[in-house]
Amino acid sequence: MERAVTTPGLASLPNVLTYMRILAVPAVALCLMAIEGSGARWWALMVYVVACLTDWLDGFLARVWHQQSALGRMLDPIADKLLVGTTLLMLTSDNTINGVHMVAAVIILCREILVSGLREFLAELNMRVHVTQLAKWKTTVQMIALGVLLAGPAGDKIIPGITSTGLAMLWVAALLTLWTGFDYLKAAVRTAIDH
Repeated sequence: MERAVTTPGLASLPNVLTYMRILAVPAVALCLMAIEGSGARWWALMVYVVACLTDWLDGFLARVWHQQSALGRMLDPIADKLLVGTTLLMLTSDNTINGVHMVAAVIILCREILVSGLREFLAELNMRVHVTQLAKWKTTVQMIALGVLLAGPAGDKIIPGITSTGLAMLWVAALLTLWTGFDYLKAAVRTAIDH
């Protein structure tokens, strides 16, 4: 007996997890703006960690349950970029990321915008650049760095050096960002020349 093939709908669990990650973006910002003292950091970190876990879980469930959809493929990278961009903005606004470390934040933001533009360009040519293993490592290091920096000064009270560790990891993420961004750019330029 053949199994019916179903098209994942708007309310499929992987898509719902992606919606939750998008809703977590203003929630992280609100925690940092509306709550006083160290509590702001811990609440923001908790929301951020849950959002990062949904990033892994929605992809995993979509593959296992065969619920990959065009909507999910569109929203997933948007949710990631919103979470990263907003978290970087909030951390620079409260001086957790300041001085020379802002260069690392700018590199990460510029790469996110560059890759989005390149993907849009390549999509018009019906071309896809597949995510490399290095790009996945970049995302992992970047997400951990931002989580450590969200703990920041509140974390320093428990384990001195949390903020410094987060800033060092941010630079590692920025260097990986340059490398993977250059790979995307090379692929796009090659494609543009060939067409």
